[in-house]
Amino acid sequence: MSIDEAPKDVLIIGAGPIGIACALECKKKGLNYVVMEKGTLTNSIYNYPLNMTFFSTSEKLEIDNIPFISNNPKPTRNEALEYYRRVATSNKLQINLYEEIISVEKYENQFEITSNKKTYTAKNIIVSTGFYDIPQLLNVEGESLPKVMHYYKEAHPFVMQKVVVVGASNSAVDAALEIWRKGGDVTMVVRGPEIGERVKYWVKPDIENRIKEGSINAYFNAEIQKITETEVFINTPNGIEILQNDFLIALTGYRPNFDFLKRLGVQISTDSVQLPNYNPETMETNVSGLYLAGVICGGLETHKWFIENSRIHAQIILDNIIKEL
Repeated sequence: MSIDEAPKDVLIIGAGPIGIACALECKKKGLNYVVMEKGTLTNSIYNYPLNMTFFSTSEKLEIDNIPFISNNPKPTRNEALEYYRRVATSNKLQINLYEEIISVEKYENQFEITSNKKTYTAKNIIVSTGFYDIPQLLNVEGESLPKVMHYYKEAHPFVMQKVVVVGASNSAVDAALEIWRKGGDVTMVVRGPEIGERVKYWVKPDIENRIKEGSINAYFNAEIQKITETEVFINTPNGIEILQNDFLIALTGYRPNFDFLKRLGVQISTDSVQLPNYNPETMETNVSGLYLAGVICGGLETHKWFIENSRIHAQIILDNIIKEL
């Protein structure tokens, strides 16, 4: 294991939009920094569905006042990948991709960070790892079968297949509509009484009308009870329904890596939100010199923070770090 002998002022974990924003602030302030990313650049966006359209407009996804030009009222996944890639490359940001953090130790006023490639020392750490890596599981029998998925990429594999989509969020609605339009037989299973209120306003009438006309079947106030290789058992208000089934896509949300935060020493609330302990005025956690940025700040309330309202975290954090250096 090699050692990076130059101590960093800041080590940023996560190369998503907010991690890139933090790197830009470090560069502007003349700090010695590095960004560590276990996957590709903007790994979460890369793993979004191929045809995904953002809820936000392009100007709300911009970082550091760098213009994001889109051909559409709402930018697409591919446009976002191109934008953030160009921001990172044109600014020659110090980003190490496919480098995973193994351990972090703190000695007095300095962190020692070991990755799968090197060991680093840093005065400050910013964690901007998002939440997309760990799905919320159904915790039912049969969830580990090969036909069960927690991520959706595109509709083509589900042509002429009987597909159950679990959830009523944007991702579930998009998947259900795309698969139906490509010739899949789609049934939605929704825990609540209706389609989620945060579904994109131009999509919500579409899915509601498809359900109303019977093109897409839907069970509300329902949950998956059991999954077999050929069937799905659904617990509904009218009793157990058994459906013939080829694939089940459980788009029931994702969660931050709380275990990683705990290993760093960050305190997590014991209530249902599991909120990390940080100061909203500085974004510094209960561990001195360790900061949080982006959606990870919301715990299980992953809808609370997103790109457009957490871009400011980068400036808040770096202004505070400059004061402490």
